[in-house]
Amino acid sequence: MTPTLLSQSAPLSSASPTIPRVDSALRLSLRPVPNRLSVVDGAWWPFSCDAAAELPGLIAAVDRLLDRVTLRIGLHGDVWRNIPRRIPARGRQVRVGWFRHADPRVITLSFAAGEPVVLLLVPSGTAAGTAEATLKLTVQDIAGFSIDAILTLAQLPAGPAPHAMADGSARWENEGGSVIGQVTQASVGRPTTQP
Repeated sequence: MTPTLLSQSAPLSSASPTIPRVDSALRLSLRPVPNRLSVVDGAWWPFSCDAAAELPGLIAAVDRLLDRVTLRIGLHGDVWRNIPRRIPARGRQVRVGWFRHADPRVITLSFAAGEPVVLLLVPSGTAAGTAEATLKLTVQDIAGFSIDAILTLAQLPAGPAPHAMADGSARWENEGGSVIGQVTQASVGRPTTQP
């Protein structure tokens, strides 16, 4: 099946000179020119929490949409299962780093040149209407919004993402999961972690 790219007729913001893209087949939205005042550059709605199965498609899509080469991916280690150290991609191996101090609600892709891309993770079990609304929302002008505010606008739980357990089930941090560091949001810019 060939993915259909849905695009808007004009940029949503003067900070983004090119048209944001939502690819419903890949369940990915991406702002082609990152707005450094936004905490995320788009959103991704993976089909599962299996990193080995999901990340190759994400890498290929981001490389194609941005015309860049992904070299590294950073993700929260408790949110994903089956996390490989490297993922084969066109002519290279993409390094995967997993951390417990990062915000579990985002995934970061780094390139040889240019700013990294931060994508909001839409939980795989999210209802289609809510997930698609979130994909569209994240490519609009959301500068100055925190991740919690974006999730509230999208009608998703503003709490941390569920943590994948060894048996494949998920548990929310407010249901007894461990909190290694507390993530805070600066009024403008990328999320930061405080010990």
